[in-house]
Amino acid sequence: MKKKILQLLGMVLFVGLLAGCGNNNEKTVVFSDAGWDSVKFHNAVAGLIAEKAYGLKVETMNGSTPIMEAALVRGDVDVNMELWTDNVATYQADKAAGGIVDLGINFDDNKQGLYVPRYVIEGDPQRGIAPMAPDLHKVSDLARYSKLFVDEENPSKGRIYGAIPGWAVDEVMFKKYKHYGLDKNYVYFRPGSEATLSTAFVTAYEKGLPIVGYNWEPTWISGKLDLVLLEDAPYNQAGFEAGETAAPSVVVMVSANSRFPKRQPEFTEFLKKYHTSSALTAEALAYIADNKATYDQAAHWFLQKHDNLLTQWLPPDKAQTMRAALKEQ
Repeated sequence: MKKKILQLLGMVLFVGLLAGCGNNNEKTVVFSDAGWDSVKFHNAVAGLIAEKAYGLKVETMNGSTPIMEAALVRGDVDVNMELWTDNVATYQADKAAGGIVDLGINFDDNKQGLYVPRYVIEGDPQRGIAPMAPDLHKVSDLARYSKLFVDEENPSKGRIYGAIPGWAVDEVMFKKYKHYGLDKNYVYFRPGSEATLSTAFVTAYEKGLPIVGYNWEPTWISGKLDLVLLEDAPYNQAGFEAGETAAPSVVVMVSANSRFPKRQPEFTEFLKKYHTSSALTAEALAYIADNKATYDQAAHWFLQKHDNLLTQWLPPDKAQTMRAALKEQ
């Protein structure tokens, strides 16, 4: 889902500029922020708990995925709340060398592939939308529905929205498009950005129009819109890379610098219990989008709405401290 570009030169320069032996402040926890919405949200949730329940000062460090991994190994970053294990080339080596430790799984039910709005298949009586493609269940079924997903620039063909140019998965999706023979009747349309792709889905959804294209979970789109992932052949690594199977779910870990658990044992116990899901994450991201909320505001709302998580994550006294703090804000 994320770009698998190593940016080795940038990493070398970054590591060269960092000095010292990492974060040695016992009262400060530094979170990794590689730039996407969901990690910012999880940082906000864990940061709020760090401040209110554990009396810690919270900081974040920003940078690309490989740069943040290097910072985590060094200890300049303490915690990565959302480490996409399959997308970090050095992850296994960093663990084996003792640079980082996994504390727990944040979520592992993420998905990606070709999606359509549910009303395309099932209709939506409340909106007066009749089923448009009731037998559309698999990627291979798209071959029969090119006239439904009309390409505006070439009406004789259908349009499939592909992944973002430069993302590793875009190559996989294009191979899938060719593998299923969809190139005969469809145009593979590459949106120029994530925002363009999201706008296309939202615009079609609000108008009740058919659309098919690449997307992934969790995002604010998956939290806001009722989308259906089209079925594909069972996953295997070689088949996925060739565009012939479904994508795997990536294990998204809460990971820390190996020295952090000894420095913050109590807070580490919370992080070990921190577990969410794609659905919960997408719900929060949709709240941010719908309400133009900040990540901190979303964290506050999220913990109030899902009070049960405080019980699961925290000792009783810390949970009560958090509940009291949430009421004050």
